[in-house]
Amino acid sequence: MINKSLFLTYLYLLIYILLSSGVILYNKWVLSPKYFNFPFPITLTMIHMGFSGAVSFLLVRVFKVVAPVKMTFEIYATCVVPISAFFASSLWFGNTAYLHISVAFIQMLKALMPVATLIMAVLCGTDKLRWDVFLNMLLVSVGVVISSYGEIHFNIVGTLYQVTGIFAEALRLVLTQVLLQKKGLNLNPITSLYYIAPCSFAFLFVPWYFLEKTGMEVSQIQFNFWIFFSNAVCALALNFSIFLVIGRTGAVTIRVAGVLKDWILIALSTVIFPESAITGLNIIGYAIALCGVVMYNYIKVKDVKASQTPADSIPERMTKDWRLEKKSSNNIYAAAGGDNNNDDFDTSSGGKVSDMNVDEEVPLMASSRLSHIGRSQLSSRDA
Repeated sequence: MINKSLFLTYLYLLIYILLSSGVILYNKWVLSPKYFNFPFPITLTMIHMGFSGAVSFLLVRVFKVVAPVKMTFEIYATCVVPISAFFASSLWFGNTAYLHISVAFIQMLKALMPVATLIMAVLCGTDKLRWDVFLNMLLVSVGVVISSYGEIHFNIVGTLYQVTGIFAEALRLVLTQVLLQKKGLNLNPITSLYYIAPCSFAFLFVPWYFLEKTGMEVSQIQFNFWIFFSNAVCALALNFSIFLVIGRTGAVTIRVAGVLKDWILIALSTVIFPESAITGLNIIGYAIALCGVVMYNYIKVKDVKASQTPADSIPERMTKDWRLEKKSSNNIYAAAGGDNNNDDFDTSSGGKVSDMNVDEEVPLMASSRLSHIGRSQLSSRDA
């Protein structure tokens, strides 16, 4: 008989993989001129933000599922606003890339996320550059360059949009650590949406007014309510599925699921969107980048093991390993303004943001990913 807890764990992982892949493919289908033909990525992102903000408002203020945190004007202005600005930017640029390049190539470019995050963390003084990590990041970059060279339908505009979105997301992660975590502000998934989604919506309104408003009036696109409603529901469901996955698995399991999801997504995208064919050079480059990421994760795990004292007894070491694994998975979520109900995790612990890992397809956990890209936060402190 299958263990119920194990069954639920695999079920949540399956739901996460399906939702994460589904949201990406759904967004591509909606935005692509060859399919649904709604070439307005800012508008689509605003729909996600508006829907997420409205649902979170109902859950916090009307149904009182969770209580709002103590949010002062100073914290909101100095923390939430800048984080929301870069969050909105990452979604804007990332969704715009769907208009120009394939889903498979976008997934390959996303392997650059640990490189971008490390650069931003070093520039902001939250991390230090190490030669072993630098060489791994160089390997990842070389792999992405090879993959780009092998792209049949390479588009410089789409590539620049995607890379810009990656760096915007990397800066958001750094700001999340520097501004929110060090102030001890703990946000669960609902309160994260409650505070950040409306602010991101407001930031997106400015580029929408100048870049898409006129185009929408001229093109006279018919608004299909059910298409956009189901798209927004899927994106919101993905947000909560990540919370369920993190609550039942460790960081290693999540990274393995992320690797599996990326390969499934690349394969599915070539079937659903025949124009996004991949070449052998694409696969070789992506495999090289993946090797760099795996080595990066190995270094991080090795650093954590080295921090454990040899005098620990076997039961004590097993307890530490388990608590560290749970803490690292919880930190993935908290890095994006997520859950912090686990007493083993301290938001002021000063974990390095270059190790963080969130999902880029989620409206808030986004955009950014629970994947092999190596941003799962493995704090070097004992629990």
